[in-house]
Amino acid sequence: MQRFSVTLFLLSILVLSCSTPKKKGNVSISGTVQGLKKGTLYLQKIQDTILVNLDSLVIDGDPQFAFQTDVQEPQIHYLFLDKHDGAQFNDRIEFFAEPGEIVINTSLNSFERDALIAGGKNQAKLVEYNKMSKRFNERNLRIIKEDYEAKKQNDEEKLAENDKAYKNLLRQKYLYTINFAINNRKLEVAPYITLNEVFDANIKYLDTVVKSLSPRVKKSIYGKQLSEYLKERKTKEAERAKKNSEN
Repeated sequence: MQRFSVTLFLLSILVLSCSTPKKKGNVSISGTVQGLKKGTLYLQKIQDTILVNLDSLVIDGDPQFAFQTDVQEPQIHYLFLDKHDGAQFNDRIEFFAEPGEIVINTSLNSFERDALIAGGKNQAKLVEYNKMSKRFNERNLRIIKEDYEAKKQNDEEKLAENDKAYKNLLRQKYLYTINFAINNRKLEVAPYITLNEVFDANIKYLDTVVKSLSPRVKKSIYGKQLSEYLKERKTKEAERAKKNSEN
């Protein structure tokens, strides 16, 4: 039985460093990593499908940090902590960068999990969505655990029950995400979560989201990506239908 796990990106893509000097921008990012004595913090974003370093800061005793960057529109950025322990995929915080101040407070031991982020409207909505997404994940983990035990006991009835519960949970997650995107159609977070959380949803639902987006959001990075992705899905669907009719 297939299970879902919430991941926003496959972070095993190539990371490139930008050699441009530090400069002021329209976004100020600051905060504290409690317990951090030594390490390097990187400010990152996806650029042309590649994760790039925009800035970096070597921490040596003082756990406070501050970055400034420039954004043309709200866009996902990352705060990556290199503790020089080889665990490069466990120490990255995702947040929406938009003009203004962003405060990120977290801890060394639970860099991602303990992150408290205060930012703009898109970030606030991303936090809201992630809280609900966490509930879906927790329920999914319970089903996985019950499924494992049922397989050990060869309990076919319980396995069928778990399969039904999983499908219902998945449907709830997809409907919640689509409704969330539509209700926040004036924010860039709408096409972003649609692309990253329910990209394989029924075409009619994705089409509803795209049509609901405000003109400004539809022209944004994620709005364009979602529109292009939907166009590709429709083309493939049409080709598949044509092929089936010919057969």
